[in-house]
Amino acid sequence: MSEKRPSVLEIGRASGPTENPEPLRLGERVRALRKARNWTLEQAAKQAGLARSTLSKIENEQMSPTFDAVQKLAGGLGISVPQLFTPPSDDRALARRTITRRGEGRPLITATYEHELLGAELVRKSMLPYRARIRARSFEAFDGWVRHDGEEFLYVLTGRIRFFTEFYEPVEMQRGDSAYYDAAMGHNVISISDDDAEILWVTRLD
Repeated sequence: MSEKRPSVLEIGRASGPTENPEPLRLGERVRALRKARNWTLEQAAKQAGLARSTLSKIENEQMSPTFDAVQKLAGGLGISVPQLFTPPSDDRALARRTITRRGEGRPLITATYEHELLGAELVRKSMLPYRARIRARSFEAFDGWVRHDGEEFLYVLTGRIRFFTEFYEPVEMQRGDSAYYDAAMGHNVISISDDDAEILWVTRLD
């Protein structure tokens, strides 16, 4: 027997609120996302790998797209399938973007780290991404624990580090290793390489 795929309406219901659901208007949602990106029908159809006529019919509620078409639409718009069925609460499309070229981030240098802030042009971000060169070679280089609100992700780009956290034993990490942790918990990172290690840090702001 072939696997039964969920219908478009089932996807929409599963991704939205369960109490007093609003009628699904996929066509309006797709059109709003397309226009927020300043795309013509031809441009959007090309991005999604669909025929222009098919996209036009979807936007005008003249056809119900297949599950495969929904996946292509979401991929072409650069969002997930649930996001396609869940408009932002303030009715603004998710259309912000900034590019930071290598070495062009905003520098922020401390005694223990050399930070390069990425995506610094965007304000009111929900995440704070940055590269960091780890200058510290011992825990004593810090004035106590570093701690702040939010959650944090680190990914080792080069070298080897020792990752200290307040409630766990220190752990050694190398290129390709990563950690996700509560940033309100005390944490410090030192380099144990001959050269300064480099890591990518992403802080989720509360």
